[in-house]
This record gives sequence, C-alpha cells and structure tokens, in this order.
Amino acid sequence: MGISESFIAHLIELRTRLLKIALALLLVFVCLFPWASDLYALLAQPLLSKLPKGGQMIATDVTTPFFVPLKVAMMAALLIALPYILYQTWRFVAPGLYENERRLVVPLIVASTLLFFCGMAFAYFAVFPVVFGFITASAPQGVAVMTDIDKYLSFVLGMFMAFGVTFQVPVAVVVLVRMGAVSVEKLREIRSYVIVGAFILGAIFTPPDVVSQFMLAVPLWLLYEAGIVVASWIKPKQG
Repeated sequence: MGISESFIAHLIELRTRLLKIALALLLVFVCLFPWASDLYALLAQPLLSKLPKGGQMIATDVTTPFFVPLKVAMMAALLIALPYILYQTWRFVAPGLYENERRLVVPLIVASTLLFFCGMAFAYFAVFPVVFGFITASAPQGVAVMTDIDKYLSFVLGMFMAFGVTFQVPVAVVVLVRMGAVSVEKLREIRSYVIVGAFILGAIFTPPDVVSQFMLAVPLWLLYEAGIVVASWIKPKQG
C-alpha cells in the first residue's frame, strides 16, 4: 500500500470513528432530553438547598429556561458516552503504538477518566455545599440571593473543570517519571513548592474563604503524594 493510499485509509478510519462517536452522543442526548429540566434541578440542588426559605433561581434571558437545561443534558450525555468515546479513540491510535506503550496507555486513560469523575463528584458533594453556604451567609442584610441559572451553570462547569484537572495530578506525576523528565527524588525535594502552589491555586479557583481554599489545596497535595508513591513503582523509560 502506497503512502497516499495509507493516508486515505487513515482518514476513512478517522471518519468512521468520529461518526460512531457522534451517533453515540446523539443517542444518549436524545434519551436524556425529556429529563433535561430534572437534570438541571439536580445540578442546582447544592445551591437551592442553601438559599433562604422562599429563595429561588432566576432566568434573565428569554431563551435561557430552554437552552440551559439543554446544555446540562448535553454535558451529561458527554459524560455518559465518555467511555465509548475513549474506546473509539483508543481503537484509532492503538495500531500505531508499541506493545509496551499500549500496556502503559490503557491504565493511564482509565485512571485519568476515573479521577476526573472523582474530582467532579468531590466538587458536587463536598465543595459546593460549603461554597454556597458561605456565599448565601455572606449576603448583606436585605439582599436576596437569586442567581441566574446560566451564570450558575458557568460557575459549576468551571468548578468541575478545576477539580477534574486537579485530580489528574497523579497521572501527570506518573507520566513525567515514566518519560524520565523528572525523578521521584526530585519530586520529593520540591514538595514544599507544590504545597504552596496548591494553596495559590485554591485561592484562585475557589471563593474567598479559607475552607474552600483548603478543599482544593489539600486534595491536590494528597494526590501529588499519591502520584509519587505510584511513580516510585514504575521504572523510567530507558533512553
């Protein structure tokens, strides 16, 4: 097979994989669409539970009540279909990898996905109640807390992303050690800098209260330590 024929075959394979991914996303989204409003209500529960009696959320744009639950359904569809998306991606790239690379990549993909979900769950069940409790308690006397549903969604997605990425620290540590970019000993030496950086990130990505900052910084530090433990079991790649 010539180079041009091989390139065309790869393009056809890529198109096939992308079509399968698109169809899977569409199928899951269609199944979730009737419950889009319920999904948003579930997403908004951490804030709604902290609002004063009679408190509620608002929609400031005409189309927001329709499109915001739609976005939530699309996000849920993406999360549900993610294992299948990763599987199709793996089927496309696996033939170009060596056997030892395949043995390393599969556990990393699985671990990365699970850790991202764990980060989102930690944000939803542990961080949001603290954050929203702090925000509603800090409202001045006579000020009603009525958050716009679109702005709430943006805030929640940002927090999900921040904690999902934070929980990738062990994977990043393992990859760096495996590639030989850094040694386990060096990672232990810079531990104090990582702890300081974790609290700086906590101050940036969470509301301005100490508890929320700790709830991002401490898991980041512990995950870094977990990454060091796992990386110490892995031999660096020989040049």
